[in-house]
Amino acid sequence: MVKTEISMEKAAQVLKLLGDKTRLTMMKLLVSNDCCVCEFVEIFHASQPSISQHLRKLRDAGLVKEERKGQWIFYSINQSSDYFPFVQQVLMQLPDQTDKLKELEAKGTRITCC
Repeated sequence: MVKTEISMEKAAQVLKLLGDKTRLTMMKLLVSNDCCVCEFVEIFHASQPSISQHLRKLRDAGLVKEERKGQWIFYSINQSSDYFPFVQQVLMQLPDQTDKLKELEAKGTRITCC
């Protein structure tokens, strides 16, 4: 595996994006699950425009990618990003967040949009 380095400026930009607890938690959730906006709205008890804004910032930085399935857009970590190895190292240090998705499943709201 070729190790690619990113500049200090780019690393600072990525860390600034991940410095927001909501975006950091989103990224950790996306490590093992694709999610749609509606699921994040439920998890974070936030408005759809607020969640979309967070996801837009992550997408614009190349950290996440989106895939349309019908009328819904699902987000996943962009593993082909130059920043992925860097972000992956950060995310590996964080506690698992899948309990948030399990709570949605228990309430029957995990995949309400699909």
